[in-house]
Amino acid sequence: MSNRSLTVDDFLDLDRTLSPEERQIRDAVRMFVDEKVRPQAGQWWQEGRFPVDLIPQLGELGVFGPTLPEEYGGAGVSGVAYGLMMQELERGDSGLRSFASVQSGLSMYAIYRFGSEEQKRRYLPRMARGEVIGCFGLTEPDAGSDPGAMRTVAHKTAHGYRLKGAKRWITNGNLAHIAVVWAKDDEGVIRGFIVPTNLPGFSAREIHTKASMRMSVTSELYLDQVEVGEDALLPLSEGLSSPLTCLTQARFGIAFGTVGAALDCLTEALEYTRTRIAFGRPIAATQLMQERLVDMLSRVVAMQLRALQLGRLYDAGVLRYPQVSLAKRDNARSALEVARMAREILGGNGISVDYGAIRHMANLETVDTYEGTYEVHTLIVGRELTGENAF
Repeated sequence: MSNRSLTVDDFLDLDRTLSPEERQIRDAVRMFVDEKVRPQAGQWWQEGRFPVDLIPQLGELGVFGPTLPEEYGGAGVSGVAYGLMMQELERGDSGLRSFASVQSGLSMYAIYRFGSEEQKRRYLPRMARGEVIGCFGLTEPDAGSDPGAMRTVAHKTAHGYRLKGAKRWITNGNLAHIAVVWAKDDEGVIRGFIVPTNLPGFSAREIHTKASMRMSVTSELYLDQVEVGEDALLPLSEGLSSPLTCLTQARFGIAFGTVGAALDCLTEALEYTRTRIAFGRPIAATQLMQERLVDMLSRVVAMQLRALQLGRLYDAGVLRYPQVSLAKRDNARSALEVARMAREILGGNGISVDYGAIRHMANLETVDTYEGTYEVHTLIVGRELTGENAF
């Protein structure tokens, strides 16, 4: 039996199951976030500002498309390593992880999976370096949980396509150089297009009314007869399964990322109970606080186990999307519960952005909703269990 002390971050000694490379990658991103992000995250969140000056540094750190082959700018790391990167970014803020998730799991993955060889070589290496920022135009004002009801269309022209429609809740929209836009062609088939955001007829309007994900840039996209060439079409994209495949990649990152937010909340709450004195002793010495902290830890450990197993399935090439749905559903909701408990433990201080709990709590309300709500993922898993579609 070991006598080593048990830590909040690794209560079940899961580090033993990670490779040296996976631990090194995680620790490098953690150091970056501790030095560059966490000291100012509260201020950035309150101001509604994304730290764009960090984008080249994030590129150098390798968080954009790290699982892609080196010939396309990636590093070919394991799925677990990628997940741990997302975990550490979300320790800083969910908006930071969302930026990287949309760049990697949605925009870059769409081009890698459904693009031509020329498209891959033209865009992916520059996107991996953070020189070209992408966004993913799927959700519409009237088509959220039902993306198949999209109204954006792509009419065939003599030289390419003419795009018309609107997208909403698009992360990175006002930062993006290219948008991966999903639209129905003349036959009603959903296809993907790489749309440079400087084309005539394309506009992005940032949403400033958010009380969540305030560090993230979130936008509405408008396509008013935007003309693109044949080379804008992602040739292998066909049907709703194409964008949903990209969402599976991004949801995988969320399953890990939410662990980071929950860990940050638990670590902060634990330290607070040790230093907060009430009635002559630290509140950590009370039964009520210890029960609450252990409840939080229990949720975090379950989240870690789900995410790690998801990563192992990913790396074995056998991961299926209902498994990702279960992990996204449960980890996002568990992280939200942990953040709420942390906020309560901090009392009045818990509503100040001098602490992380209220910021994480507000952000996680979005994470619990986007890329498939709790209810939608429940029905995805329910369909897998019963064979019956309840949508």
